[in-house]
Amino acid sequence: MINFNVPPYVETAMDYIAECVKNQKICGDGAYTKKCNQWIEEKTGTAKCLLTTSCTHATEMAALLAEIQPGDEVIMPAYTFVSTADAFVLRGATPVFVDIRPDTMNIDETLIEAAITPKTKAIVPVHYAGVSCEMDTIMDIAKRHHLIVIEDAAQGIMSSYKGKALGTIGDYGCFSFHETKNYSMGEGGALLIQDPANVENAEIIREKGTNRSKFFRGQIDKYTWVNYGSSYLPSDMNAAYLYSQLEIADEINEARLGIFARYMENLTELEQAGKIELPVIPEGCVANGHMFYFKTKDLEERSCLIDFLKERGVHAVFHYIPLHTAPAGLKYGRFHGEDKYTTRESERLLRLPMYYGLTLEQVDYISQQVKEFYC
Repeated sequence: MINFNVPPYVETAMDYIAECVKNQKICGDGAYTKKCNQWIEEKTGTAKCLLTTSCTHATEMAALLAEIQPGDEVIMPAYTFVSTADAFVLRGATPVFVDIRPDTMNIDETLIEAAITPKTKAIVPVHYAGVSCEMDTIMDIAKRHHLIVIEDAAQGIMSSYKGKALGTIGDYGCFSFHETKNYSMGEGGALLIQDPANVENAEIIREKGTNRSKFFRGQIDKYTWVNYGSSYLPSDMNAAYLYSQLEIADEINEARLGIFARYMENLTELEQAGKIELPVIPEGCVANGHMFYFKTKDLEERSCLIDFLKERGVHAVFHYIPLHTAPAGLKYGRFHGEDKYTTRESERLLRLPMYYGLTLEQVDYISQQVKEFYC
């Protein structure tokens, strides 16, 4: 069986983890946590990066920093993972879902402004598959309406929009380092902060509401509880595992892009024949090969194709169930406007295996099985 995902692994990871143990520093904000933060800051140009226990927690931190309150509304797509909405529901806010673009599966930027009310506090664009939303338009809307922009860039590390790294365009950006992502620490994430004035408060929230970070930098002689917060620090052993991959990030990125390109090359004839629709990367967007998907005719065809591939040793999957159709989505959120594409397109989307270490020979085999299904 060709698995859908295999978590990335680099040989140096075990040496780095052993170093943490040897140095008796396995909790948060150790040497490797700092190395990861610095790497991300240098690679993306963000003012500050704080490694977290998950992208979910990074988004929760962003919601706290944005001072989201009960009764606020936050605009986002329904085609996303539950964490995008959870972070704001926990603050008592209402997720307001708008339709997506069928070409990128990203939020339709032309529908955002109509969803704004006096209660709207933030916009949360989700960069699906590591392909950027139309951020110029979104940032213009946010500026004119005095809204905060929190980028859900869970899938977007190493991707960019018009030369800017995803996660650095809005006020806050959130990365994921879950085992299914391009770079992994098992469970983990990062919060990117653009305004240096927000860094100290972010450190306090991340350190259980204490000014412990300032203490360790020698800026104060003791630390204490100064605000609300929680424990958002990952173990330094997890960070060590991640750092081994960041050291060869370009190599991993190029390998994934090569796999993506091979799928595109192999399956273009099916698109030309009108059998499937391949992914679109708009001009100005540089993607990271996070996933490879295509769209079938409908839900029934997709289900048959998944079964067909499974019989031939290929694990293919679908993706999100739109949040506005889920029980919690109905309870806590609302959909603004018409669901023209969100449900329809989500039911057609199929994801093929994509991971660092997948060989081009395997890609060719998978592609051939897809072709045989449509013969």
